[in-house]
Amino acid sequence: MACIKYSCLFIAALFINIILPENAHSVLKEKKQRIVFLITEDPDNYEAHKTVPQFARMLDEKYGYDVTVLSGSGGHGSYSYPQMEILSKSDLLVVFARRIALPHEQMHAIKTYIKKGKPVIGIRTANHAFTVREKVEDGFEDWPQFVADVLGCENRGYGPVEPGTDVGVVSSAVNSPILKDIPSKQWHSRGNVYRVSPLLDQKATILLTGNVKGIIEPIAWIRTAGKSKVFYTSLGYPTDFETPEFIQLIANAIKWSLS
Repeated sequence: MACIKYSCLFIAALFINIILPENAHSVLKEKKQRIVFLITEDPDNYEAHKTVPQFARMLDEKYGYDVTVLSGSGGHGSYSYPQMEILSKSDLLVVFARRIALPHEQMHAIKTYIKKGKPVIGIRTANHAFTVREKVEDGFEDWPQFVADVLGCENRGYGPVEPGTDVGVVSSAVNSPILKDIPSKQWHSRGNVYRVSPLLDQKATILLTGNVKGIIEPIAWIRTAGKSKVFYTSLGYPTDFETPEFIQLIANAIKWSLS
């Protein structure tokens, strides 16, 4: 009987080796970390539908992440994403969406994800991602508290558009891993600054500030929401995605979030 048993095990092992692709064992050992971007195609969402897919390809090709970009459809009060179930299997959620209400089950999926202590990154319009000014349709819900409860700030308005923003690294945060290998400690963004000062979370670590005609605002910081790591930046203007400093900043923030 022992001989038969071991023969069966040998045959089973041989069968497994036949049906698995050559790189299957390495894939099983080194599972790719999954990232989901939630974006919206909106005239006021800074062309995220163009910049994010290109950035996602770079994350896949250069860093080996498994990246999914979800772009939905519908009005601000009745917006819906396809394949939202993928979020439950993801390691990082990145939000670059503007003023949308989602179906109850999709908003519940986001809240459940965060309650599990998984990390969140917010880019630019994430500071009013689920704050809807229009009527929220039946079957949908908004989440204005996302800004305060998750990002740790309040949307207090916007700076002038024309001058853009002079970006600077906060000296006390220079050794943060999120600022590692950033080419310059100062650069210019063509995007206008978002007014968030003072942050609601006084324990947040501010990494970057934006200066517009002497008015200084926090424009990138980290914090924790429950057990979730959170990084937010109000950068994300279309030309920011062409700036080495911004590209490195987001790549570092992703690595930090997933560590």
